[in-house]
Amino acid sequence: MRDSKLPDSELLKTVLQPLLEDFQYWFARSREFLEKEKLEFMSGEEQSALLARVKQAQEEVNTAKMLFSATEGQVGIDMDTLIPWHHVVTECWKVAMRFRSQQAKGH
Repeated sequence: MRDSKLPDSELLKTVLQPLLEDFQYWFARSREFLEKEKLEFMSGEEQSALLARVKQAQEEVNTAKMLFSATEGQVGIDMDTLIPWHHVVTECWKVAMRFRSQQAKGH
C-alpha cells in the first residue's frame, strides 16, 4: 500500500533512487569480478557473455538514473525493465557464491 501523504515523485525518490543505486553497485562489483577472475567452472565464452550482459545492464541502469535525475524523480521504470536487471544480478551472485565455495575448498 502506498502512503497517500507522499506525492508520487517523493514515493519514486524513496523507492526507485535507492534501487537504482543498488543495481549500480552490484553491476560495478560484478563487472570488476568478471574482468579480474578466471572462472574454472565457466567457459571463456560463458564468462564473456555474462560480462557483456552485466555491461549492457549497467549502461541501462546508468541511463535510467540519469533520466530519473534529469526529471527530478518525475519518471518511473517499468517492471519489464527491472526484471532482466534482477536476473543478471542474481546470476552474478550465484557465480560469485560458486567461486567462493571453490576457493574455500582449495580448488
